[in-house]
Amino acid sequence: MKILVTGGAGFIGSHVADAAVEAGHDVLVVDDLSTGRTENLPASADFHPIDIRNAKVLRELALHFKPDAISHHAAQASVSVSVREPVLDADINLMGSLNVANVALECGSRLIFSSTGGALYGEVPDGQVAGEEWPASPKSPYACSKASFELYLRAFGHESGLRYTILRYANVYGPRQDPHGEAGVVSIFVQRLLRGEPIQVNARTRQGDDGCVRDYVYVGDSVRANLAAFEGVLDGRTINIASGVATTTRALAERLAVLVDRPAIVNDGPHRAGDLERSVLDPAVMVSILGEPTPLERGLTATTEWFRSQVRP
Repeated sequence: MKILVTGGAGFIGSHVADAAVEAGHDVLVVDDLSTGRTENLPASADFHPIDIRNAKVLRELALHFKPDAISHHAAQASVSVSVREPVLDADINLMGSLNVANVALECGSRLIFSSTGGALYGEVPDGQVAGEEWPASPKSPYACSKASFELYLRAFGHESGLRYTILRYANVYGPRQDPHGEAGVVSIFVQRLLRGEPIQVNARTRQGDDGCVRDYVYVGDSVRANLAAFEGVLDGRTINIASGVATTTRALAERLAVLVDRPAIVNDGPHRAGDLERSVLDPAVMVSILGEPTPLERGLTATTEWFRSQVRP
């Protein structure tokens, strides 16, 4: 099978590209390297440094390659950047994504879209988890652009027969994680702890509390979902890729400090404007199709070991 991975030099996209190569697929990666890194690329994948906003070049490359499936991870992934520069966010995440959708339609490819559950559902009340049927309640331009493209995919599926899958990621973490992404707190904490630097727990509501509540899902679970989608198992579905486990920032900090096995200085910070207080997703649909998510302890251990291996003596 021929697989095109947009954003394939980035955190999640590079893991998808790796797994696709290991599964025996022919892989083409496009990435403008604005945040991705060439060292993340699998050696056997064909790579082109292309911005998805360049419709002409993207189309020419795709028509030559003729992908069976497109895993679309190229994005402006920072909520704070989207707040400062909403036009830039829309240009990449909506207009650029429409270029990818047009390519999928012309090539007859399946399109697997990396959407956001962590930002799309808005505040999830204590004791509840957001299922796929929850109405979108975006609180940032980033979430708005992701939600908008989901609607375009449904329209293209209805009108033009586009085969698509929407994967609504919770806070994905793991090896190669960019500290500037939605779940960057894991990589920030691990890197600072390994360097013996203090870490900060930003308040959920008041300084000194346990911090915001998040649903952390291991990158390997995102990869499993993409591999299944390549085979058509998830055609037409919108699925949360999540653990369903509510974890406070302080609990995460404490667990990582134990794994790093170094004294930790944990400071209390104020609530950050724009941060959701609580975001936890329902993984029931994912579990019914793909199996149980990776336990947090196992995922954090693997992540810590990888970051430790990157530290120069």
